[in-house]
Amino acid sequence: MDGLEKLLVSMIKMVGKTNEKMDELMKRVHQLEMAAKEEPASQVYSFIAEPQRPEELHTPKV
Repeated sequence: MDGLEKLLVSMIKMVGKTNEKMDELMKRVHQLEMAAKEEPASQVYSFIAEPQRPEELHTPKV
């Protein structure tokens, strides 16, 4: 029974992290939609992207 409880807790954490990532993605999509709808003006938009992980910087792409 202890193993089942640990598995359930682990799955709940995974689902929570996935939901957080989806929320972040939806916010970014909304930002892009709003920027696309606005009239071109002298406003500057910046969108924050996730930085590359160190292992991705040094891994040659094939």
